[in-house]
Amino acid sequence: MNTYFRLLGFAKPIEKYAVPYFLLTVLATLFNTMNLALLAPLLAALFKDAEGVQKTAPESATDFMAWMEYSTYRVQTEFGQMQALQWICAAILVSVLLSNLFKYLSFRTMESFRIHTLLNLRNALFDHVMDMDLAYFTAQRKGNIMSKITSDVQVVQYSVTSTLQVLFKEPLQLLAYLVVLFTISVKLTLFAVLVIPASAWIIARIVRKLRAQAKEAQERFGMMISYLDESLSGIRVIKAFNASDRIKEKFSGENHAFSELGRKMAYRQQLASPTSEFLGVLMVTILVLYGGNLVLLGDSGLSAASFITYIAIFSQIMRPAKAMTESFSTLNSGLAAGERVLEVLDEKADLAENADLHAIRDFKKEIRFHEVTFAYDAKPILNQVSFVIPKGKTIALVGPSGGGKSTLMDFIPMFHRPTWGKVSIDGHDLRDVSASSVRSLIGMVNQESILFHDSIRNNIAFSKPDATDAEIEAAARIANAHDFILETENGYDTQIGDRGARLSGGQRQRICIARAVLQNPPILLLDEATSALDTESEYLVQDALQKLMVNRTTLVIAHRLSTIQKADQILVIEDGKIIEQGNHFELLFQDGFYSKLIEKQSLEKA
Repeated sequence: MNTYFRLLGFAKPIEKYAVPYFLLTVLATLFNTMNLALLAPLLAALFKDAEGVQKTAPESATDFMAWMEYSTYRVQTEFGQMQALQWICAAILVSVLLSNLFKYLSFRTMESFRIHTLLNLRNALFDHVMDMDLAYFTAQRKGNIMSKITSDVQVVQYSVTSTLQVLFKEPLQLLAYLVVLFTISVKLTLFAVLVIPASAWIIARIVRKLRAQAKEAQERFGMMISYLDESLSGIRVIKAFNASDRIKEKFSGENHAFSELGRKMAYRQQLASPTSEFLGVLMVTILVLYGGNLVLLGDSGLSAASFITYIAIFSQIMRPAKAMTESFSTLNSGLAAGERVLEVLDEKADLAENADLHAIRDFKKEIRFHEVTFAYDAKPILNQVSFVIPKGKTIALVGPSGGGKSTLMDFIPMFHRPTWGKVSIDGHDLRDVSASSVRSLIGMVNQESILFHDSIRNNIAFSKPDATDAEIEAAARIANAHDFILETENGYDTQIGDRGARLSGGQRQRICIARAVLQNPPILLLDEATSALDTESEYLVQDALQKLMVNRTTLVIAHRLSTIQKADQILVIEDGKIIEQGNHFELLFQDGFYSKLIEKQSLEKA
């Protein structure tokens, strides 16, 4: 039950909803029970059943049924049968009205509680995921994360909070029914109580396996969402390689497995309801035989009207019992989904920050890498790399793929931390500095143009949400984007589609550059920003980048060496080590790896 109570923690302040819900439920239960209890005086008034009726004031003030019988007898005696019938019908009508009114108000309170819990849980889950390191997203399927934030949270909302509703209401209703039943006949109720545990044991056997099946179903659903996400994201590749049939078959297989598991769960869940209903009728039948025998023998003090009322109330006692049974089976699904949600919340970020970290407000001198070593899953990526990026200078990283260039760059915005060695800014070890303060000094332009399904204006202003229209336009002009933006349907308010699908590669990249220009960062990180562009787009993007790099400290990764020939320092990275360094002309005279790369790319152009 630890999972259940942890999930309820997201309902705080729970007393805001629990207290009014409890009071409203008590009132609804009281009047709902009275609806059935009034059957006895109604039948007595209707059929003049004076035999066995309480004709004197009861000695016990808590003997509810005796007082009702006595009151009915007095009304019949003083005002006549018709008047008594009218009064009882009016009492039933008022009781039903109040019962349903309080029931409706309790439902409204519980719905507010449910939505409040869902809001808190989904916000907490999304906030936690956003705070996780990049390594977490590399290891996890995106579709599985999406499934947990959407589907699993929804299951938790309806199952766990509905169970709480049942735990508040149904035991109270069951207790109220039992009190009235004991008031009518202690002997008959004791006999009935002995039969109820057998029914509960049978139902428990039916729903025992539901929790394991529910957890497997949620895992299957997450896998299916992952396939869906990958298929939609890679639709161009799928069609290009005629792989649609294979993808359909893969998705169909996962969908079939999920559906079969859902069918088995539904069969087991639905079996609980008819079973409990049959057991309820069986118990009522046994009670009719036993109680009818007591009435016929006449030695129980039980009148015919009281016995009929007893059977009516007992037939209703199975409803809260049935609701609790169904709630238990639903709870298993909720707990299974809740465990998946809590697994995410229990994940700890490898680069989690603490309150002792200080913030860097500006950049004054240099970025220094000192004997930086890094290994991923025991696989060495970098080996004792040391270099300095002075303020205002441009440093370029070149070399074969997989050499560790992007990993080196990722240390500056603190996407990773060195396994050994350190990275510092103005002498401050980044392990002692808050990541948010460092990232506020950095602008990034990546090879993949990351844009959002929004307007061009909002994508540029993503780095500075409070930017004015004039600032956004100025940034776009510097990025060589203003002219093509005006040619779009709605200018800066044009929606660019999912990941900027309505723009060309060069246009997307210039929007990203405009976003970095607007931020106006002192440090700039460019990761192969022109590698995937055609010649014309490359020229426009390269020109925009040159404008962006003016008076900034820049670290550049490039495969096209023509884009970095003006760099102040070029580092050649291979197998996690710096094998050459110098400016463009110094490296050409060394006649090493860099010189051969230049020669190779010159031959490719020729």
